[in-house]
Amino acid sequence: MAPDIKDTAHPIDADAVMRLLPARPRLLALGEPTHGENALLDLRNELFRQLVEHEGYRTIAIESDCMGGLVVDDYVTSGTGTLDEVVEHGFSHDWGALDGNRELVRWMRAFNDGRPASDRLHFAGIDGPLEITGAASPRQALTALHGYLAARVDADLLPCTVDTLDRLLGADERWTDSAAMTDPKQSVGQSADADQLRLLADDLVALLDQQAPHLLATTSLDALDRARLYGRTATGLLRYHHGMADTSPARMTRLCALRDLMMAHNLLALAARGPVLVHAHNSHLQREKSTMRMWQGPVEWWSAGALVNAQLGEEYAFVATALGTIRHQGVDTPPPDTLEGLLYALPEDRSLIDARQMATTLGDTPPAPRVSPWFGYAPLDPAHLPGFDGIVFTKDVCATPS
Repeated sequence: MAPDIKDTAHPIDADAVMRLLPARPRLLALGEPTHGENALLDLRNELFRQLVEHEGYRTIAIESDCMGGLVVDDYVTSGTGTLDEVVEHGFSHDWGALDGNRELVRWMRAFNDGRPASDRLHFAGIDGPLEITGAASPRQALTALHGYLAARVDADLLPCTVDTLDRLLGADERWTDSAAMTDPKQSVGQSADADQLRLLADDLVALLDQQAPHLLATTSLDALDRARLYGRTATGLLRYHHGMADTSPARMTRLCALRDLMMAHNLLALAARGPVLVHAHNSHLQREKSTMRMWQGPVEWWSAGALVNAQLGEEYAFVATALGTIRHQGVDTPPPDTLEGLLYALPEDRSLIDARQMATTLGDTPPAPRVSPWFGYAPLDPAHLPGFDGIVFTKDVCATPS
């Protein structure tokens, strides 16, 4: 007989989420098990809207390029650009084309309209400028960091000129060559130029830290934080490119770990300024190690959520999202002995699950793991249940009408 979990299920709203937690966390994470489904983005938007309006969250962060996110933040805080331009250029992974992300940006701009600067809602990307096929050139971040410092500190303190950076960077195409993702020999990440750039990036970040009192006195904290983002991105990208040139069996493990480390650093920087809502894949936000099967075999690494949790403790909360079906992707009704199968038997179409209460109800016999027939969807690992603060469950995810 299946365990009775009805008492662990509640309607989904901000108040119900907060009742699962001992206090308002500094960083509240909502995961998703698949990307690109507007039904899940609509649910995110509604829940985040309530948390902004009722719980005082003032930053919304998503799994998208942190440099592109600056374009979105400029729009939602000050109206720079147009909505069409922002969703085209401010998102990575082609996610600006999703109606749910477009609606999020539109609502954030409307929320900020007429609001004082100190109370405005900010947007941030937490991912590096990375795609599964490769990584961006470090040019944008490196030259932005150098430009910020060059305008504000004695030129003699700078470790190099911008012309030196330009010479060492060379053509951006040699950094962005997609062949380097599967063939380390095609990467420039361990070239003499790249090694020199890593040293210079480290020196520029050190100078930024050394000059913080002066920079705070002469520019805003927002401008300094943006420069710090440039520094994190430049050093992170150069590490990532170095890893792309690695020929050892640990190559993909290192790359996955470096990507989540960049996410963690961005999240911790955001949380240092105030309470943050973040939305990303469950695998990036969970407290446990992440796993993935890639062309070279299985890889395992500590997720951004695990890294952030190690720093913030109870000030980090993670609500996973689970789903029943995505029939347009071949994901049909889950087997009844799986975690998703138990949730699918609930009468409501959508529910918020008290994950720890559910773990207690299930006892020492966890549900069977669900196996996805589609690579783009990752079911929850039942062994991770005690590490969730809650589960948002959607019974059926339907295709968006074209």
